[in-house]
Amino acid sequence: MSPPNSMGMEAAHPTGNGNGVAVMNGASANKPDFDPSEAPPFKIADIRAAIPPHCWVKNPWRSLSYVLRDAVVILAFAAAALKLDLWAVWPLYWIAQGTMFWAVFVLGHDCGHGSFSDSWWLNNVVGHILHSAILVPYHGWRISHKTHHQNHGNVEKDESWVPLPEKVYKTLDTSTKFMRFTIPLPMFAYPIYLWTRSPGKKGSHFNPYSDLFAPQERKSVLISTISWISMVLILLYASFLFGFLTVFKVYTVPYLIFVAWLDMVTYLHHHGHEEKLPWYRGQEWSYLRGGLTTVDRDYGIINNIHHDIGTHVIHHLFPQIPHYHLVEATKAAKSVLGKYYREPKKSGPFPFHLFDNLVRSLGEDHYVSDAGDVVFYQSDPEIFKFSKSKSA
Repeated sequence: MSPPNSMGMEAAHPTGNGNGVAVMNGASANKPDFDPSEAPPFKIADIRAAIPPHCWVKNPWRSLSYVLRDAVVILAFAAAALKLDLWAVWPLYWIAQGTMFWAVFVLGHDCGHGSFSDSWWLNNVVGHILHSAILVPYHGWRISHKTHHQNHGNVEKDESWVPLPEKVYKTLDTSTKFMRFTIPLPMFAYPIYLWTRSPGKKGSHFNPYSDLFAPQERKSVLISTISWISMVLILLYASFLFGFLTVFKVYTVPYLIFVAWLDMVTYLHHHGHEEKLPWYRGQEWSYLRGGLTTVDRDYGIINNIHHDIGTHVIHHLFPQIPHYHLVEATKAAKSVLGKYYREPKKSGPFPFHLFDNLVRSLGEDHYVSDAGDVVFYQSDPEIFKFSKSKSA
């Protein structure tokens, strides 16, 4: 695949006008009918009012039924794979089980948001069990993810897949750029992110004294870190008991598939749309404007399996809505959102079409300008010369 022509892109996408506001290059005749960076004519209260009241109701028994469903499927997959123990079957098992690990993550994610139930105790107990089982530090991640939601679309304060300012991007060495922008390497970044966060940020999701956490959150983070360590010890004991290869086949490979799912889905929630979408700084940012840059995705039959997490715009604006009401809430909100809602491209049974969005975005979306309060991704045409030389 040839590298994108960033010089050609600059003529078609927004840049800064020197006053902190994005403008379009070229003649006014080329100005699009709709500018997604313009402040919306509605308020978040208008969206909230359009959503039916029952969509806000959390049913703990229904939430627990999804946990039971996923647990039964996971155990059945593992039992069947161990029973058959055929190398022709193991790759199918890895993909299917890794997808189920991702589904479990989403349920734990709902616990972190409080959309699982109205019970703080139930949310935290179930969240710890689900996330620890897939090596996610529940409270450490819950708190940083809350920061992500509170600051979505903010270049300076967002937490997840944040654009690098040009000055930070230029400090990256070639190997780091290669790891960050070359498929499939970024799709396995999550464990590294948990330990070190993103370039330009400091802290760890496991350290109670990290900059990520307030003093009153340290005890919760410590509990989650201990739970994470306990799961690691269980895996080590299982390796001793059943053999390393068995644990590798049953757990480790599905875990890596889960990580790839997590990184791909979360990246595409905020990147890779056919139209360049804005990121904000300073007074131009608001909770509503940042949330409206989120992108819904259709994952075909995976939608139901991973609990409709692809229905993401309304989730980002109102994370307290249970996942089983997101589709209905989104349909109701469309009349208010208008052009600020981008209808997802319909998927076949499996979302193979999203690989094009992923590859294109990683090839084009490298950094944003250091100046301006409304900014768009820019490309580094030099980055691919390294990739080409390495493969020569």
